[in-house]
Amino acid sequence: MADRMKGKVVVVTGAGSSGPGWGNGKAAAALYAREGASVLAVDYRIAAALETAEQIKSEGGKCVAARANVADSADVQAMAAECIRHFGRIDVLHNNVGIVEVGGPVETDEDAWNRVIAVNQSSVYLTCKYVIPHMLEHGSGSIVNIASVAATRWIGFPYLAYSAAKAAILAMTQNMAIQYASQGIRANCVLPGFMDTPLIREPLKETYGGDTGEMIDKRNKQVPTGKMGDGWDTAYAALFLASDEAKYITGTSLVVDGGLTARCA
Repeated sequence: MADRMKGKVVVVTGAGSSGPGWGNGKAAAALYAREGASVLAVDYRIAAALETAEQIKSEGGKCVAARANVADSADVQAMAAECIRHFGRIDVLHNNVGIVEVGGPVETDEDAWNRVIAVNQSSVYLTCKYVIPHMLEHGSGSIVNIASVAATRWIGFPYLAYSAAKAAILAMTQNMAIQYASQGIRANCVLPGFMDTPLIREPLKETYGGDTGEMIDKRNKQVPTGKMGDGWDTAYAALFLASDEAKYITGTSLVVDGGLTARCA
């Protein structure tokens, strides 16, 4: 155990991987715990949250699993209350929930659009709505929102709803950062690029030709470093922004993409 997050209480939404391996949320939850934090691991699928919690506890860390649909106001209120009940405070809110729908305005049906906006964007509004008051009670807090480089530019295929939601998160984060800067609360974004996580396996397979191996190979070749990142790359960036090492950083976006967007600029 290290101590970069010693004594902190962290809520991680989307803390369960969507398949075998380490997704962004699961890696972040584990890393916060390894650095001394007490973690509330939240996921819509309680089995996934429990898996993350068991992994953390097997390493000697502190973690409680919770189920919540973070696009539902009542669930989010209950999530915040559960964290207070278990740990007494909330120091860090790590918003990791995200779903992917590929398609432009013609291909994306209204139900898919509404679902992506609710899960990826409205969830950030709701979690902040019900967590920030607890941070204000202590006069401190850090919010880390996981957005995407797709929020800033075209990355190879139509991602309309996903891009729109992630772009909104950038604006929301900057708004909150300025509103609460004088009250001890920071808000920042991490913008991952192409990441090799369980989330990409099924939604993007068909877009790249229907073969998972071919999809991974093509995505690796699109990155200047020659290889996609992984959940740990996102997690370490989030850890820095959440920690006191970043006490003078707020309203910023940290790009983690192996040079992808620098080459596209």
